Amino acid sequence: MPGFEDKDFQFIEDYPKYVPEPGEEYMSPRMLEHFRNKLLAWKEQILREAEETVEHLKSDSEAPADPNDRATLEEEFAIELRTRDRERKLLAKIEASLKDIENGEYGYCKMTGEEIGLERLEARPTATMTVEAKRKQEMREKQGIA
Repeated sequence: MPGFEDKDFQFIEDYPKYVPEPGEEYMSPRMLEHFRNKLLAWKEQILREAEETVEHLKSDSEAPADPNDRATLEEEFAIELRTRDRERKLLAKIEASLKDIENGEYGYCKMTGEEIGLERLEARPTATMTVEAKRKQEMREKQGIA
C-alpha cells in the first residue's frame, strides 16, 4: 500500500546518512554500528506506532449510532490493521538484518555474495540482494520460474 511505503521510507530519508572515512573498509565496525542503530530506531518507531494503534482502537471502539459514521470508522480501523500487518512483516525483516549484522553477513547479497552497496542499504536497510540480483529474481518470478 503506497501510504505504508511512503511513511516507511520517510523514516529512512530522515535518518542521518553514513559518511565513510577515506579508505574505510566496506562493512567496517563503525558502518555496521550505524546500520544496527538505524534498524533499531526503525524497529522502535514501528513498535511505538503499533502501541498507538492499539490505544486508538481501544479508545474509539464504541460504534457510532449513524451507519455511515460506523462504516467510516470500521474502514479506518481496517486500514490501520492492514498497515500494522505490513509493519509486522517489516519487523521480521529488520530482525533478520540485525542477525545478519551479528553473524557478519549484513551488506552482502544472499544470491551472489557481492557487496550490496552503501547507497542501496541507506535507502533500504533490510535489502538482502544487490539491485541486479533483485531485478533478476523479479524477472524470474514474473516468468513463473521462481
